[in-house]
Amino acid sequence: MVIRGDNITVDFAGATLQGTPADTAIRIDGGKNVRIIQARARGYKVGILARGTRNLTLEDNDLSYNWKPRLFSLVEHESLVDWLSFHHNEKDEWLRFGAAIYLADVAGGKIVENGAVQGMNGLLLVRSNGLSIRGNNFSFNSGLGVGLYRSSYDTIVHNWIDYNVRGYSHGFYSRGQDSADLLIYEQSSHNVIAHNSLTHGGDGVFLWAGQTTMDSGTGGANDNLINENDVSYATANGVEATFSRNTITNNRAWGNEYGVWGGYSFETQIVGNDFTNNRFGVAIEHGRDNVISGNRFLHDSVAIKLWADSIEPSDWGYPKHHDTKSRDYRISGNTFVDNHVVLEARNTTGLDTLAAASPPSLSPPHFSAPTTPLSLRDRSAIVVDEWGPYDWQSPKLWPVDSTRAVPLRLAVLGPPGTWRVVSQRGIATLSKTSGRMGDTLAVTPAKDSTGDWEVMLEYKGQQFSYGRFEPPIRWTADSKSLPRVDFFSYRPGHWSLQATGTVTLSPGFYTLRAISNNAMRLYLDDKLVIDAWTPHESKVDYAEMPAGQHTLRVEYNQTDGWIELRVEIIRGRPEQYTLP
Repeated sequence: MVIRGDNITVDFAGATLQGTPADTAIRIDGGKNVRIIQARARGYKVGILARGTRNLTLEDNDLSYNWKPRLFSLVEHESLVDWLSFHHNEKDEWLRFGAAIYLADVAGGKIVENGAVQGMNGLLLVRSNGLSIRGNNFSFNSGLGVGLYRSSYDTIVHNWIDYNVRGYSHGFYSRGQDSADLLIYEQSSHNVIAHNSLTHGGDGVFLWAGQTTMDSGTGGANDNLINENDVSYATANGVEATFSRNTITNNRAWGNEYGVWGGYSFETQIVGNDFTNNRFGVAIEHGRDNVISGNRFLHDSVAIKLWADSIEPSDWGYPKHHDTKSRDYRISGNTFVDNHVVLEARNTTGLDTLAAASPPSLSPPHFSAPTTPLSLRDRSAIVVDEWGPYDWQSPKLWPVDSTRAVPLRLAVLGPPGTWRVVSQRGIATLSKTSGRMGDTLAVTPAKDSTGDWEVMLEYKGQQFSYGRFEPPIRWTADSKSLPRVDFFSYRPGHWSLQATGTVTLSPGFYTLRAISNNAMRLYLDDKLVIDAWTPHESKVDYAEMPAGQHTLRVEYNQTDGWIELRVEIIRGRPEQYTLP
């Protein structure tokens, strides 16, 4: 649907538009005083796309369950394929990621009480200024809840923007892969971010000055107010604010890696926040003229860390135009309780700590933001599968430990209730056949299951399952057997591999899937089926594989840095996995 003109209200009255990942549901071209209410859109790459509109109102629209990409990170280790980059959007590069709402060059208006969950991105603003964004739910997306690019003077208040995350596996890795509940990028300034729930994201708030500033040293994402938000349980940073000047006040930052990461921040106020159970409360490298005052630091491993490195990246223009020494901090009136280290400072001068500590107090600072039971849980509530973050609204089986463990312990997740086993295949024993949600079910596959097993449960008439399809490939390399070809690590210097394997597949349709970076070739019965020998970043390739007995050969080369190589057999034809 395309909407053009002025003073238009389109009331969908709850009607649903059903589309495909190649489509946009509603497009608004220019105009002023345009209002869209009660629309429902499913399956699209973009739900609502508006360009050049003045005084736009989007109200009570449900743009959930639109396009999102398959993820390739595993329980045991991540995949570099899943890492995001939002650094450039001068030519609408962000559109490749899709969005429930994408607004470009929109001036004024309001985005109120909309929902966008279980997609990749919720709301993306590009050169869109003066908007009021209030009372929305942009949660459980696999990229961003809200993203700003060259967007200023926007007000984002009283929203639920939680669990926008990827790149996390509890007990194994906590990477985030540049996902975030709220992204503020590239000269986005003078925005008010207040009273929002921004929990369990890759970052709660991810603010970066932008490539313009990195190259020229000018501008920044400056003078944003980040006040009374809950930025807890991020996989990385509650607030990351870099190369800019901002005000960060009265926020709750619990259980993050970093409560505030403020690399190269200057003249930034970090005041009245509640830092609890973080690895680092506040960490700032190469910052200057910053104030850290009136905060509570409770059970943080390191409350405050300030430092400068002797060598900065040579390809950055920023240090050529700025004084990047770590200097001139005022640290006053803070409360420190049971931190391993209160203040760690290195290569830092002009440190005013005359009034560094106040009498200990266990009372948290004043705070007001919306909460839900899920927003108050710790990071163990983050479960990310191949389609993004789990929302706890439906039943799910998920490994408690490594997927290689035998027996394999599966947590039965979901709303309260009871479950029972309705079918099983390729399984020797189950620890129980019925129980309550929250149980742990131990599965021992049969020895003759040949890597193909499944257990199916039922909860309130809804069936859900967990299984494995991993045909045994007898791999050898340098006359030594390999359990599988699945390598992921960082190491300096050259690394290469040549491996051969044999496998037998029962009748059916199969696909070879290979994930690699730098250089890889894959042969099926001595025929080259995947040629990825030109140096490349991590990517996924597919090739059709017939049933029967086959020989595989893989050649891999990495000159330096990250090693990622995975070869696996999956059910179905390649086109099932390569559609947008």
